[in-house]
Amino acid sequence: MPGLASAQTVTPDLFSSTRQSQIADPNSPLRRTTADAADPLNDSKLPDPDRDRRAPSRIGQVPIYGTPAANGASTAGYDSLNRKRQQPKYYPGQAKPKPRPGPGTPPPTPPPRNATGQLRLSIAPSETANKPPLPPAMAGTIVGQPPRKRLKVDDDPFGAVGDYAGSFLIKTAVEVMGGYDTNPGRLYQPQGKAFYMVSPEFLAVSDWERHSVVADLRGSFTGYGSSLTPNADGTPLSAPLDVDRPNLIGHIDGRFDVSRDTHLTAQARFLVATDNPGSPNVQTGLAQYPLYSTIGGTFGFDQNFNRLQVSAGATIDRTDYQWSKLTDGTMSSNDDRNFTTYGGVGRVSYELTPAVKPFIEVQGDSRVHDLTLDRNGYARDSTGGYAKAGTSFEFTRLLFGEISIGYAMRDYADTRLNRLEGLLTTASLTWTATPLTTVKFYSDTQLGETTLPGTSGVLSRTYTFEVDHDFRRWLTGIGRFTYGTLDYQGDNRSDKIYSLSGDLIYKLTRSLWIKGTLRRDILDSSSPGSSSASTVVMLGVRVQN
Repeated sequence: MPGLASAQTVTPDLFSSTRQSQIADPNSPLRRTTADAADPLNDSKLPDPDRDRRAPSRIGQVPIYGTPAANGASTAGYDSLNRKRQQPKYYPGQAKPKPRPGPGTPPPTPPPRNATGQLRLSIAPSETANKPPLPPAMAGTIVGQPPRKRLKVDDDPFGAVGDYAGSFLIKTAVEVMGGYDTNPGRLYQPQGKAFYMVSPEFLAVSDWERHSVVADLRGSFTGYGSSLTPNADGTPLSAPLDVDRPNLIGHIDGRFDVSRDTHLTAQARFLVATDNPGSPNVQTGLAQYPLYSTIGGTFGFDQNFNRLQVSAGATIDRTDYQWSKLTDGTMSSNDDRNFTTYGGVGRVSYELTPAVKPFIEVQGDSRVHDLTLDRNGYARDSTGGYAKAGTSFEFTRLLFGEISIGYAMRDYADTRLNRLEGLLTTASLTWTATPLTTVKFYSDTQLGETTLPGTSGVLSRTYTFEVDHDFRRWLTGIGRFTYGTLDYQGDNRSDKIYSLSGDLIYKLTRSLWIKGTLRRDILDSSSPGSSSASTVVMLGVRVQN
């Protein structure tokens, strides 16, 4: 009768490394001695203090493959544990992708980038609108077809394109506006007039690998078509009867690259304008505003020493005034206001980082008048200048500009005229608050000439705050507020200027815009009878190429 089969019992000796695993060799060095049997620390049945720190044994355990359920789903996709999905973080002003309208829709396209690889701050509606599908040949999806050349992304779809003349890119524009000014002469008793304004522009920029030439010319002419009405009592007006005013400003900048770190720079500039309405420099009894012109230039150099940059230049400017035509038909000389300015300017800057570049700038000049004494018997020749320190900065193109603070002064040859001096503040800041909103701030300080007897000059400061907002790519609104102070040192007169304006621009095409402007100007003067207020309304078109 066959015996019952039974499995062999697994014992530790079964897996012994010796050949006679069933019987322990008494001479084996691995045998268990009497001392080991008596040592309580070697007893595996006793508690082990390091047992909790040991990794669990995997012998006899069922292996687990893959990742746990819903692992990482809170950041990627569907989460069966119903955890809150983590939202992605975006930089300020970065374009945010739109969520999918429902299941089954294709994933959103990545944010568009410009030619330099940076994220675009705004997306044209035409890029996200529903369009008919492109043919495969045009889309470049045919197998074996060479890739199509991508066009450069246009950051300003309604900007002027310009034309090339040789190696120069030329852009031109002209604005024709018409409107009404409630007080064109800035009189204490206002007289309103309708007016028209023509403003041409010309810009030429070289497209060279080395060297550079930039020409920027702008001008305007404001015509009122009729003269102001004289006072009924026969007293002369504080403004001319003919208040038509031209204004033309331009400069041509050139740079010659001697080497990578050495550049020769030059600038030619000119200005044709009149005294501002309401200024005390305007003579009473004028038939029209006398024109004045300022023509000058600067020649200098820029030298780079690694991160240190040194710039210097010599300047010369010539200012000439027309003779004044009075209402009685006579002429009055303005030769005492003609002068020539000789000076120089130097600047040292250091690039701490690519985004921060502090600098120190010093300027000095001397003004020499054609006549030793002016119409009131004062010697107006003077010397002066300024010193300021500041920094230019750029933070991710969202906030960039330049800001500085310093001190300006001017001493006159006539001892009866006190020193003209004051704090110097200049700034030019641009902040891209959102992809559609841009905030700008400008500040400037000037030391100007005056004809008031006993007055050294005028220290003028202006502060401008501007907000540009695109309601659509083709509809832009601009709000601007300007505050200024005019300190006539040596005289008790002190003026304050307030200007609040709003512009609305409708861009029909790249070449044709429609523009409307509403502005309120206020002059608050400490001199009796010199304060004024005016409201200006304009509507016109801009043609550009």
